[in-house]
Amino acid sequence: ELLEMVSKGGGENAILRHTQRNKKLFVRERLKMLLDDESFLELSPLAGLNMPYGDVPAAGCLTGIGKICGVWCVFIANDATVKGGTIYPIGVKKQLRAQEIAMQNRLLSVYLVDSGGAFLPLQSELFPDKSHGGRLFYNEAIMSAMKIPQVAVVCGSCVAGGAYVPTMAEEAVIVDKIGTLFLAGPPLVKAATGENVSPEDLGGAKLHSKVSGCSDHFASSEKEAYECIRNIISTLNYEPLPEEVIEYDSPLYSSDELLGLAPRSYNYTLPVKLILSRLMDGSRFQEFKAYYGTTLVTGFGHVEGHLVGIVASNGELSHDASLKGSHFVQLCSQRRIPILFFQNTAPHAAEPTSISQAEAHTNKLKAQASMMSAVACAAVPKITIVIGGCYGSESYVMCGRSFSPNFLFLWPNARVALVDSRCFFTVPKSEESDCTGDGLELNHLKKKLEEESSAFYSSARLWDDGVILPQNTRKV
Repeated sequence: ELLEMVSKGGGENAILRHTQRNKKLFVRERLKMLLDDESFLELSPLAGLNMPYGDVPAAGCLTGIGKICGVWCVFIANDATVKGGTIYPIGVKKQLRAQEIAMQNRLLSVYLVDSGGAFLPLQSELFPDKSHGGRLFYNEAIMSAMKIPQVAVVCGSCVAGGAYVPTMAEEAVIVDKIGTLFLAGPPLVKAATGENVSPEDLGGAKLHSKVSGCSDHFASSEKEAYECIRNIISTLNYEPLPEEVIEYDSPLYSSDELLGLAPRSYNYTLPVKLILSRLMDGSRFQEFKAYYGTTLVTGFGHVEGHLVGIVASNGELSHDASLKGSHFVQLCSQRRIPILFFQNTAPHAAEPTSISQAEAHTNKLKAQASMMSAVACAAVPKITIVIGGCYGSESYVMCGRSFSPNFLFLWPNARVALVDSRCFFTVPKSEESDCTGDGLELNHLKKKLEEESSAFYSSARLWDDGVILPQNTRKV
């Protein structure tokens, strides 16, 4: 339901104004005209959801991965039905994440620019810092130096900082009558000089194609612009990856059964092999150190014909499990095998109450630190799926967001928090009137933690690359 809601951008009235009054295509229609087929992985579609930006329903930009002319591309497309494509802090974060994916995986970047520039009342949250708006242009320069092609279409308003995106791309197309490009629009010219000038004369398609040279291609319609982009990509000499026709077996068990296997709590998770058997080709899994450190399951298998190493939570990450994980991750790195992490970590255990417990606790932490180091240094692609809990330090060991997995996705039941609020004692309602301030504060904290640990709270803030349905895991 949430995905359906955000797919409608700023809502039906905004889409009508965008398409009928302004004669522009909706952002998802633009992508359909560019892509080879329907295969498109939308990234963090829930970013910005219910965040404190007034009535902004989402981030105001759409990012994703798909193919043009057989070449995998990252797409960064403004959605002008959301506040005219105005850039909010979460929109900057979303675009920076898409660029990071492009750089890490050497994917061509396609920008569809239709933006009113930065939302000025929040300028302190999206302009001055290292990971704010200016980083977009820095990344464009770095990607050019890395010989990663970037192309852009000016398919609407392109104002202020937004004007640098197409001008720093290697080739840019501008659409007649709807594409405009300037640092400051006609109202500011009027305010500064008293001169009346039309958007078309100040920064329209003809001006930038004939006079300034900011645009490399003039398109009389959006359809022509996207055909032009496809033609440009076909001449970039950026060879598509060879598509090997790999034959593979489906799992022996239906992936729909994952809906019944998604753990609601780390406390009573099912054996993780039940989940793996619904994800691996032919349900085949070559386990590594099967009888040692059994709270972590490690081994090799195939997903749609691709060999991968599996590191899957199967309970609290013990000393032995951490040593096993460290050994296995190093093997994968040495053999250049990508690693899939299936994370369902436990929150911090109770503090030790004796010398022997303290020693065991210390040894466990040392082993976890060893695995953390192995995960951080493994020079292979890493993809993390949070299938249950993502708690505390164990989330780092299992390649959480701060350990820079290539991608991180959550199942809808996932919980992301330092501690599990369900472990907290709650004061019964009948006693609230009599309880102390501490009791009320504890209840308030528990409620806050409960709300902030949901998968949707996480995804709205771009702590991940999206919430996915369990049965779609193999495809994603």
